[in-house]
Amino acid sequence: MHALIAALALCSALAQPPTGRTVTFALPHALRGGETAFLEVSVGVIPRGAEIEITTTSGHPLGTISPYGIRPGREAGTYTVPLPPEAISGRRVSVLLSLDFAGKQRAPTKKEVKKVRVTISPGK
Repeated sequence: MHALIAALALCSALAQPPTGRTVTFALPHALRGGETAFLEVSVGVIPRGAEIEITTTSGHPLGTISPYGIRPGREAGTYTVPLPPEAISGRRVSVLLSLDFAGKQRAPTKKEVKKVRVTISPGK
């Protein structure tokens, strides 16, 4: 009986929607041959040891921002994360940003993730 309750609790936890802040962008055009899209994330002041998890809205991991060596009270800077073509639907891309700290996830505040934008690098 205890095993059944534990299994149901695990299934319930796995079925929970991801916690975070969803950001959706419209690209200026669909990616052309050789072009690559990147996500630029400006991270403000976050707790020491905190990470910013970036996934698609369906849960596919895109990257993790793990600031290291940032002095307390200082902004963490701007980080670039490549966007795989399968994360882009036509001219739209949606990502989920989560702040992971001390084993808990939550949506980052506007002060913790200050700006997010998509850039396109031209093909060669």
